[in-house]
Amino acid sequence: MRIGQLAERTGTSRRLLRYYEEQELITSGRSANGYREYDEACVDRVLQIRGLLDSGLPTRVIKQILPCLTTGAIHVADATPETIAILERERASMSARIECLVRNRDAISGYLDAVRG
Repeated sequence: MRIGQLAERTGTSRRLLRYYEEQELITSGRSANGYREYDEACVDRVLQIRGLLDSGLPTRVIKQILPCLTTGAIHVADATPETIAILERERASMSARIECLVRNRDAISGYLDAVRG
């Protein structure tokens, strides 16, 4: 698929997709006319990158952990204390958000049960 299709399917601007490519978070091939071509798996990868960015992780950390998330292969040779600290903080933040979502979901369920009688 071309960059415009990837942008549309992921809700990500073309400019941002080119940035992801510059940061080596995604890769593309080139068609005969020079257009970027992305495979289908790139859609999920871009959505995963966006989620990690939204959670506050910098692209340099995402680049390190992305292979672990997509292939299950764990690469720890270049994990710095700073990277580990960032990931520990992010994990704690995600856990707190999950707990909040569960409480909110349960409150909405309780409300719906009461309304439905």
